[in-house]
Amino acid sequence: MKKKREQQAKIPAQLIALVAGGVLLVAAALFFAFGGADGGGTPQLAVDQQKIEFGDVRFGDGKSFAIKVTNTGDGVLRFKEKPYVEVVEGC
Repeated sequence: MKKKREQQAKIPAQLIALVAGGVLLVAAALFFAFGGADGGGTPQLAVDQQKIEFGDVRFGDGKSFAIKVTNTGDGVLRFKEKPYVEVVEGC
């Protein structure tokens, strides 16, 4: 008789632990699925120079430059497509 009571007392404790574990797993899955790690801020793109002036360059001569792109906002910066640089003649 005593053994039966002990088994009946253990079942609710195990059930409570199982339900609590399931709830935590579902909460963690929802957190990662909906991007809770992003912080929810707004990204802001900043470039160290807006214009690069080389002057007159002969055809076939190579020129190079470097620009620094920084996220100055408080959110994660993501590009929807591959970034590109547009070369404009005569500006």
